[in-house]
Amino acid sequence: DLIPLCHPIGLESCDISILVVSDERVEITCQVSVSHKTGVEMEALTGASIAALTIYDMCKAVDREMIIGAVRLLEKSGGRSGNWKRDSEQTD
Repeated sequence: DLIPLCHPIGLESCDISILVVSDERVEITCQVSVSHKTGVEMEALTGASIAALTIYDMCKAVDREMIIGAVRLLEKSGGRSGNWKRDSEQTD
């Protein structure tokens, strides 16, 4: 069991996109949504992290020196704390 998946609610959507930036870099984005009074940031962060681990697992035979970089929240809306968006300067 994964602690970040502790909300006893069903997600309405979960979209994961993987953008190949170069031969040595991909960017993973996970967007989830739900119509409840709680945020689902942890579910989105978990989805992106698992996607990165899956890519690592599939590519480790080619390069074991791969690095999984920063995992961070880019934006959220709803929930008790309301809306929030990371400054564009902080996304690199």
